[in-house]
Amino acid sequence: MPSSSPDVEREIAELRELIERHAHRYYILDDPELSDAEFDALFDRLRDIESANPAYVSAMSPTTRVGAPPSEGFEKVEHLTPMGSLEKCTDAEALEKWVSDVRKRLETDDDVGVVAEPKVDGSAVTLVYEDGEFVRGATRGDGARGEDVTANLRTLGAIPLRMRTPAGEKPPARFEVRGEVYFSRGAFARFNEQLASQDRKPAPNPRNAAAGSLRQLDSRVTAERELSIWVYGLGYRAGLPLDSQSSALEWLRQRGFRTNPDITRHDTVESMVEAIADLERRRPGLDYEIDGVVLKVDRFEEQDVLGSLHGRPRWARGYKWAPSTAVTRLNAIHIGVGRTGALNPWAELEPVEVGGVTVSSATLHNEEDINRKNIREGDRVIVQRAGDVIPQVVGPVLPHAPGSTEFRMPADCPLCGVAVVRPEGEVKQRCPNRSCPSRGLETLIHWVGPALDIEGVGEKFVRRLWDEELLRSLPDLYRLTVEQLANLEGYGETSAAGAIAAIASSRDQPMQRALFGLNIRNVGWVVAQSLARHFSTLDVLAKASSEEIQQVDGIGPDRADAIVEWFTDEENRLVIEELQSLGLRFEGGPQTTVLDANGAPLGGNTYVLTGTLGGRTRDEARQALEALGAKVTNSVSKNTTALVAGVGGGSKLAAAERLGIEILGESGLEQLLGDHGT
Repeated sequence: MPSSSPDVEREIAELRELIERHAHRYYILDDPELSDAEFDALFDRLRDIESANPAYVSAMSPTTRVGAPPSEGFEKVEHLTPMGSLEKCTDAEALEKWVSDVRKRLETDDDVGVVAEPKVDGSAVTLVYEDGEFVRGATRGDGARGEDVTANLRTLGAIPLRMRTPAGEKPPARFEVRGEVYFSRGAFARFNEQLASQDRKPAPNPRNAAAGSLRQLDSRVTAERELSIWVYGLGYRAGLPLDSQSSALEWLRQRGFRTNPDITRHDTVESMVEAIADLERRRPGLDYEIDGVVLKVDRFEEQDVLGSLHGRPRWARGYKWAPSTAVTRLNAIHIGVGRTGALNPWAELEPVEVGGVTVSSATLHNEEDINRKNIREGDRVIVQRAGDVIPQVVGPVLPHAPGSTEFRMPADCPLCGVAVVRPEGEVKQRCPNRSCPSRGLETLIHWVGPALDIEGVGEKFVRRLWDEELLRSLPDLYRLTVEQLANLEGYGETSAAGAIAAIASSRDQPMQRALFGLNIRNVGWVVAQSLARHFSTLDVLAKASSEEIQQVDGIGPDRADAIVEWFTDEENRLVIEELQSLGLRFEGGPQTTVLDANGAPLGGNTYVLTGTLGGRTRDEARQALEALGAKVTNSVSKNTTALVAGVGGGSKLAAAERLGIEILGESGLEQLLGDHGT
């Protein structure tokens, strides 16, 4: 370490400037230049020098973001300018009425420029800067006064402690930044999983979670919450040469603040309505929750003319969508049996409106997940549409309903009565009975759909014939006749003949498709292709030993043993022989053109799994992705389609963030799999 004070002071200044520059690239631009280890080394170096030279410690140093002693409470502070609440509108007619009122008050028939901003589901804050340095942060409160949460806001890496000043520009003496502190989808899922693991009530939505995180008396707790911020405007701005909301946003962006890339400007109601609809369509794909769009008259001069009424600005409106969470009663927990024998619990709910859709059922994943969340029949529960698509039960509204008890998976299959088993290393119980009615039905649906993709013969067709008792097994499908179908109500000679012809043509499908359709545990699309490439026919594969199967790329001992076990089962051998007698060839490998992975729903996509998932084990998630044609690898690279991140993502999560790789939380994974019926 340098021995003289000037050298120490110079190195500290250089390190602070370097750390701030790289933090800006990481948190604001999402374009890091350093690895986490390199950044941490700079940070540790600065902290060590400051510890040895306390006279040079500054409140603006990056090392002081976290570590303030716990507060006894929060002081009330006056905002420099009021933070008004917004009038709401929920349809195009109300929006048009507002624009008409704006024109009338401005005494103009011309178009009025309006800025449309995503309405982030978080907690509003105001940040005060003096001479370019962050000096105070507060919650919205009642709009005139809020709580001083400066110490907690300093822990957010996305909030600059010192604004970036262009060369030759003097920082303003004072200005006020407005923003929304929020949880990303993945961070919110990890936060709730952590609460569940501690037997604590889950947060019903990201807004409540963000608000609670900002009011922690110990800033070290806030620092652990993975919060970020979108800055959406200025409050007090005296002396700043800005004439509009759009120019203010650009000014903020250039000075190191994180502004939302989905903000747009419009001159007509039609354009606003189109932008709102477009954002609603893209809503499930955003990395954060939004519940609408904020519309603001762009020019400040026009805002001043319009003014406010009872603290609500006439120059702005909040266009609200239906909420994506709700509270309802869990009437019962039911069990479904999947095509591989897995017992899948699901919730029967008192119907409730969630995100504009009436929800009466929701996924519950598995027994461990239900008990970890402490969910019981009869409870009032928080329901959300994960990614605004798949309903999930987040957790109970405590206290529990009188007489409620912990859930237990049934000891016997609810459909066939055979005792269920739980294979070692798995979280799901399974019915071992291959003749179980549900497994037969689901196998047929899988065979005609994702596996062989028989044109015109889908799930509805199979369920109808199952109810008519014409189908009970795969061989039954190839014994169907035109006469049998033509005798069914709603079928004619022509449609019956078309269905039979389509089924007949599936006899010549390549080996990998048929192999994928046989419901061999742990054999998804990618593994089926690998086996077909390695073995010339199904007969050769059926006679292979575990050691021989392990020679196939990507197949380990456990999976190889499961394949051998499937083919040595007498019932399975009889099904294969029967299908072969009905004309199925089961041929593939080098002699046959192997179907490209792009023919599968997720073909050509590569995923990486990290952390602990609540609803599935990582192995089950891998199998589900591979069953849809995806490739699952162990390391993140520029070729990775997305990272599936559970609790405790670690270095893979950091690598994905550095490379700009899409990050899916558990809800994102379930949405992805649910879109393809897995």
